Amino acid sequence: MEAKHIICQNSFVYYQVYGAGKPVVLVHGFGEDGTVWQPQIDFLKEYFRLIVPDIPGSGQSEIIKDANIDTYAEVVKQIIDKEYPEGKTQVTLIGHSMGGYVTLAFAGKYSGCLNSIGLFHSTAFADPEEKKQTRRKAIDFIKTKGAFSFLKTSTPGLFTKSFAEKAPEKINALIEEGKKFSNEALVQYYEAMIERPDRTSVLKQMNTPVLFIIGENDIAIPLQSSLQQCYLPNQSYVTILEQSAHMGMWEESEKANKVLFNFLFNYF
Repeated sequence: MEAKHIICQNSFVYYQVYGAGKPVVLVHGFGEDGTVWQPQIDFLKEYFRLIVPDIPGSGQSEIIKDANIDTYAEVVKQIIDKEYPEGKTQVTLIGHSMGGYVTLAFAGKYSGCLNSIGLFHSTAFADPEEKKQTRRKAIDFIKTKGAFSFLKTSTPGLFTKSFAEKAPEKINALIEEGKKFSNEALVQYYEAMIERPDRTSVLKQMNTPVLFIIGENDIAIPLQSSLQQCYLPNQSYVTILEQSAHMGMWEESEKANKVLFNFLFNYF
């Protein structure tokens, strides 16, 4: 593993690089950092070169003032440009949840840099008004009671009940990681998600393969909503994780790893 960084808009942005071979960028979601991908890193690093950033405000990366989803996509582009300065290497972006929003924003501007993308429990649809209101209530909670209190309350709901009973220590460890987040970072993420546009047009214009990994029990990105976007790209590859909610990379890590490997190996 190599620990690296860039400076973007005067902020330190941390990322890690594992393995060798064709490049794959793993973009984490809200309330996480790059370590959330550890089960995938452990498996895929034997076959691919994995680039795993901490989005600004997460993990070891400093927050960027007034950032939005497009800002985070520009951060990813800057990391790729540092790793491949000649600009001739295409990469695959795999984004979990909010990381999927970043992936779609990147694809909308830099499709020529991509040979495929993956949306892991994520969606190209903009938030409906009800979802925006839920996010605004979350912002109020964070401002009043703090980032850690919010994550302590919300994180268990990202998992199925069966996983929570089987591996409570993993959920507790993720909650403990929440102590690293500032109120400002979580509020910025929520505001960025509220403001992001519908990007179904990006999927319609994709000429490269798109992988959809969907949790059957996902409340955050419901199954039926996820399925509605799968017909939009020219080439869609869909997997439903039947025992997962919103954290399939942990809940069904072995199956998720095989799906990612097969997609990356066959459609890179």
